[in-house]
Amino acid sequence: MTKREIAQRYRGSALGLIWSFLNPLLMLIVYTFVFSVVFNARWSESSDEGNRSEFAITLFSGLIVFNVFSEIVNKAPGLILSNVNFVKKVIFPLEILPLVSIGTVLIHSMVSLAVLLAAQLIFYGSIPITILYFPFVLLPIILIGLGISWFLSAFAVYIRDIAQIIPVITTILMFISAVFFPISELPNHYQNLVRINPIALIVSEGRNVIVFGQSPNWLDLVLLTLLGVVLSIVGYWWFQKTRKGFADVL
Repeated sequence: MTKREIAQRYRGSALGLIWSFLNPLLMLIVYTFVFSVVFNARWSESSDEGNRSEFAITLFSGLIVFNVFSEIVNKAPGLILSNVNFVKKVIFPLEILPLVSIGTVLIHSMVSLAVLLAAQLIFYGSIPITILYFPFVLLPIILIGLGISWFLSAFAVYIRDIAQIIPVITTILMFISAVFFPISELPNHYQNLVRINPIALIVSEGRNVIVFGQSPNWLDLVLLTLLGVVLSIVGYWWFQKTRKGFADVL
């Protein structure tokens, strides 16, 4: 089903799956121009003002991690609503639909990561060995996204407005999840507020292992993974509790 969803996404386009490589490449170029040329932004005070590639790569690494979460959550409200036949006409394990969505998101995120690593080779000449820790960084955000996806996909069957609200919430989250700035550059009282956001911590850890060559904070990752496990259990419980009414509502 994951393979089918990816094929359907590009069906009818002239370039087909090539778009999965072109999209992140184009976004990397856009971010480089907008933030380092138009806004003349730097990642920190110590950054070389003329090094535009550094800001773009650092920013893009954070976006790869955040986009895994945002795409999973944004797709969640439509998972059941767009597969009504599975609810009404066949015996189908509806609980796997969020897993199919996550599989699709992960494949596209790996393509984006490949583009980013290629850019690092071009500009820096090497890739940090800490990139091997990246799967451990993604695990908690996948579990958190899975739990939320189970909850929202079921909730949206009964309250359709959820599909309109979630993209707004994920957009707000993008700007408060340390995607466009390092947490350390904020005033101390704001740093404490941002650190409450688990997505911000995961984005920062992802950036550390992909770009800065730093090992992750294992204690934080363990705690975030446990949080993801709890959310997954709660989301799955909610999904199974409410699924009995899907057919009647749809």
